[in-house]
Amino acid sequence: MSYENAWLTYRMRQDSRDKKYFSKVYAEDESIVAVTAVNELERAAREIMGVRMEQAGCAAEAGICLRLVSDPAIGEEGYQLREEEGCITISSEGARGLLYGSFALIRRLQMELPLEGLCMLETPSNPLRMLNHWDNMDGSIERGYSGNSFFFKDEKVIVDERTRAYARMAASVGINASVINNVNVRGNATKLITEEYGKELREMSEIFAEYGIRLFLSLNFAAPMELGGLDSADPLDGQVAAWWKNTMEDIFGRIPNLGGFLVKADSEGRPGPFTYGRTHADGANVLADAAAPYGGIIIWRCFVYNCQQDWRDRKTDRARAGYDNFMPLDGKFRDNVILQIKNGPMDFQVREPVSPLLGGLTDTNQILEVQIAQEYTGQQRHVCYLIPMFKEILGFHTYCCGGQNTVADIVSGRTWGQKSCGMAAVANTGNDDNWTGHDLAAANLYGFGRLSFQTDAGARELAEEWAACTFGNDRVVTETVTKILMMSWPAYEKYTAPLGIGWMVNPNHHYGPNVDGYEYDRWGTYHRADHLGLGIDRSRQGTGYAQQYRKENAALYEDIKTCPEELLLFFHYIPYTYRLKSGKTLIQHIYDTHFEGAGDVESMDILWSSLEGKIPERVYKRVKERLEHQKEHSKEWRDQINTYFFRKSMIPDEKGRQIY
Repeated sequence: MSYENAWLTYRMRQDSRDKKYFSKVYAEDESIVAVTAVNELERAAREIMGVRMEQAGCAAEAGICLRLVSDPAIGEEGYQLREEEGCITISSEGARGLLYGSFALIRRLQMELPLEGLCMLETPSNPLRMLNHWDNMDGSIERGYSGNSFFFKDEKVIVDERTRAYARMAASVGINASVINNVNVRGNATKLITEEYGKELREMSEIFAEYGIRLFLSLNFAAPMELGGLDSADPLDGQVAAWWKNTMEDIFGRIPNLGGFLVKADSEGRPGPFTYGRTHADGANVLADAAAPYGGIIIWRCFVYNCQQDWRDRKTDRARAGYDNFMPLDGKFRDNVILQIKNGPMDFQVREPVSPLLGGLTDTNQILEVQIAQEYTGQQRHVCYLIPMFKEILGFHTYCCGGQNTVADIVSGRTWGQKSCGMAAVANTGNDDNWTGHDLAAANLYGFGRLSFQTDAGARELAEEWAACTFGNDRVVTETVTKILMMSWPAYEKYTAPLGIGWMVNPNHHYGPNVDGYEYDRWGTYHRADHLGLGIDRSRQGTGYAQQYRKENAALYEDIKTCPEELLLFFHYIPYTYRLKSGKTLIQHIYDTHFEGAGDVESMDILWSSLEGKIPERVYKRVKERLEHQKEHSKEWRDQINTYFFRKSMIPDEKGRQIY
């Protein structure tokens, strides 16, 4: 088995500072999670400090003490680190907090930050911090760009040392829940809720439990028919409800650490309650009622519904579908149902407005869903650090109430006093040695975990943390890698789709430029370019989508003059000759940004080349190869996009550059 340790790659420190703390450890708690915390501290002491840490007989003998305290300010998952008189105390109300505090202490060791006089308190911003894996039981991964699954192979569930390594990585950044199988549940994946895979799933859940992670499964809504032999899956049919009740009793009895289920229904061909004239609330609630006695949670995805449309129809709008389907159901879901809402109304584009459901719903539990798998942002062949995007989303003001109205406020539960809420990311892992295919893509996995735990952390701060922990504490390396990461999302946006329009990709596999790839199809992902201009009219006169927002944002987006320019083409049809705030025409902006973006990638490649000899050779070569590909591919994007719009508009580039 071959895999690396990503940001948990420890390096021996040469100085003796701080060794005194790592001679002995004492833990007041003996739970499996607290034992894991002690084991992690012992491993770090051995691999970073070069000392063998022993168990102390009492707190007075220890250099590090793990204490359970009664302090609501810390909570069960929060932690306090305090150094006094030669002893570091890690305090929490719960064992998971002790584990997170231990990893925080180790992170400081990796970054060579001082421990003497240390006093810090962190509590998680979000109750649920989840990874969604789109792994299939044949070992493939839908939208997977880093090898095959390490959860499944040949229709079997895999439980081995890599399972533990995964749980360790996830817990180190504060992840507390994981959905291991694809939301598109087909074939043998439907049987994951049966005894057939019970032994392996129980073993996996026990490993997850050691790291404070609850196991979740994606569920097939049609399971009563496919597994139970019933004639329907109608959620209001008594036989269907009874089948789910018995099924939940069985699986929760077999897997004590099971958190619940993720459901995709009535979307992209997946079965759901619409078949029977029922609502999403009907569908979710029958599952929720069956899972409730066991503390089970039903997470219902608010992905695109009724998205099939005719490209000739300029009123029907895929962007409207989530809001149109779910807003009328606000307040009708059970308390253990959570709606999982994509960050934007479409599908993980490099730039979208925030979904109007976030700030629209007031009486329903909500999770923000983002994607770190880079389906539309370079597929882990291009470096594209997405944490700055997530920061913008979390900081968006919805105006749903007077005070705490940002997306971060809503999904943390602060706005409406909810406890079943949080953040989920479509994961970017696979069985490649480095876990994420592109070594720099691991910054998105690390950054998501840390950001979901602490939403006020800065994107640059998290990039620096990740770089130092991954590559060592060489300041030149950290600064250079951080600079590449911080350049990457703006660069990708520049050389791909301008001003929020999105979707100029090859259909199906979604990689590479194809301006008209989705222009005449059924998915509603259009740019409407003609010889005069491009963009979608989503004002009152167009599809009306802008009016789904609270009045402040609706007014902002409705008017071309006030609409944020980075979203201008998402909300409005704009002539090529329209002058932006920069003074440039729209067409010149398209030309300039695509040349700039490709130039930025060349700069990123030069920056990485400067690190040769400072980075492990195998890592240096892997990243170098991907940057060389990105450099050429960004030019292909540049030339196809610029040529397309030159041929549409017949307006030449003011700077006389070659456009084909």
